[in-house]
Amino acid sequence: MTESRKPSRRFQRRLEDFTCERCGAFNVGDGYTNHCSACLTSKHVDIHPGDRTAACGGLMRPVAVDRIHGRPRLTHRCERCGFERANYARPEETEAVIRLMRDLADDTG
Repeated sequence: MTESRKPSRRFQRRLEDFTCERCGAFNVGDGYTNHCSACLTSKHVDIHPGDRTAACGGLMRPVAVDRIHGRPRLTHRCERCGFERANYARPEETEAVIRLMRDLADDTG
């Protein structure tokens, strides 16, 4: 699919397992999986969540963490084109989120 094709604005659930291109961890998808549960890296494959119409394909590093409604939310930035998207972390990713927060604090301090 190409970005010239008109994408759907609706979320499209896709049940996909994947191996992280950054750290090599195998991730079992549940249809809502957006990023690697080990290193929190995502991939720029969607224009709208689940549509798989982004032609970029760059890796998206987590660059920020905030809390929305008591839940940690990650902001990813594409290393290839600079696109940013936010997505919630899962409860089982708490340790990875804490590591990321430490790394981000070290980078700014």
